[in-house]
Amino acid sequence: MFNLRKWVLNLTCLLLLAACTLPRGAALQSEILSQQNSQSPNFQVVQVTRGAVSQLSDWPVTGWSGQYNWFARDRAPDSNLIRTGDQVRIVVWESQENSLLNGVGSKVAELPVMSVSDGGEVFLPYVGTVPIRGMGKEEARQTLQNRMEEISPSAQVQMSVLPGRNNSVDLVGGVGAPGRYPLESRDTRILSVIAQGGGINEALRNPLVRLQRNGRGYDILASDLLKLPERNVRVRGGDQIAVVEDDRSFAVLGAAGSQQVLYFEREHMSAMEALSAMGGLDANRADPKGILILREYDADDLAAGMAGPDMRQVVFTIDLTTADGLFAARQFEINPGDTVLATEAPVAKTRTILGLLGTVVGVTNSANNL
Repeated sequence: MFNLRKWVLNLTCLLLLAACTLPRGAALQSEILSQQNSQSPNFQVVQVTRGAVSQLSDWPVTGWSGQYNWFARDRAPDSNLIRTGDQVRIVVWESQENSLLNGVGSKVAELPVMSVSDGGEVFLPYVGTVPIRGMGKEEARQTLQNRMEEISPSAQVQMSVLPGRNNSVDLVGGVGAPGRYPLESRDTRILSVIAQGGGINEALRNPLVRLQRNGRGYDILASDLLKLPERNVRVRGGDQIAVVEDDRSFAVLGAAGSQQVLYFEREHMSAMEALSAMGGLDANRADPKGILILREYDADDLAAGMAGPDMRQVVFTIDLTTADGLFAARQFEINPGDTVLATEAPVAKTRTILGLLGTVVGVTNSANNL
């Protein structure tokens, strides 16, 4: 019996020593922040509180521009004007018998369909080129009629306009049927064009609508475009539209429900929403006092005091055991490229040791019962 107890005691000591070096799934907060107490720290530690959130929200946004640059307002369409590439169909009616355009016994002449030239002109027989680009349909028709009256006082002109290449838009991808779509009217909205293309591909994660116009790009989340009528802007000829996945992401590590790269589910995500997206905290391992957000700033972002970060690398700490920390977590925004780390609670190691001791006790009891 004495030898058995001695063996158990020795085994217990070995287990205690081994527990000190047991591998863990996450570091302790004290381990990560220990270098901050040195004489030359190379990162800044900022505690996130309700009082600090408003100031922190003014710090530069990292990882992207900070907002989607969609149109602030929808301008009235100027595309009801004739443009280069539009196709014009002209019919000339004359009452006189000897007409230069009409055949014998006919009072109507239908001219071949013409495209508005690069110079903004169309050609009329016996008249020459007539500029009509930039005119409305009725103004252009009256201009053509005035010119025809120079050779035939009784001429009456009927004209129709079909949007040409410069009055069509390109659906590049992310829809059911990509391609070039002519504008049915000069008041066509972007959702109408996407609907013509078969709608947004359902396989896309958090789709983002991207419009390119005159060398500039404009982005908006598809959910916002569908939800906010004022964002459903008019399109113009030459616009290129693509629906892509929003690639903004952040990493989650440590004692959490998942350890992976997560993509943003909406334009803005708070620290609390990020914790929810990562599956919450591991109740047996996580330290609710030690939620860390690691972020890196550009050198130009540095500023004195609370106007900006003091160092390029910043660790934001959140304590979820207080009401102040919980409310702060709901307000503090995660930036693309952040790393959210749930540190391990010191008590987790104690639980491991107690579990090992419990196993030893179980072995001892089994031995005593023999």
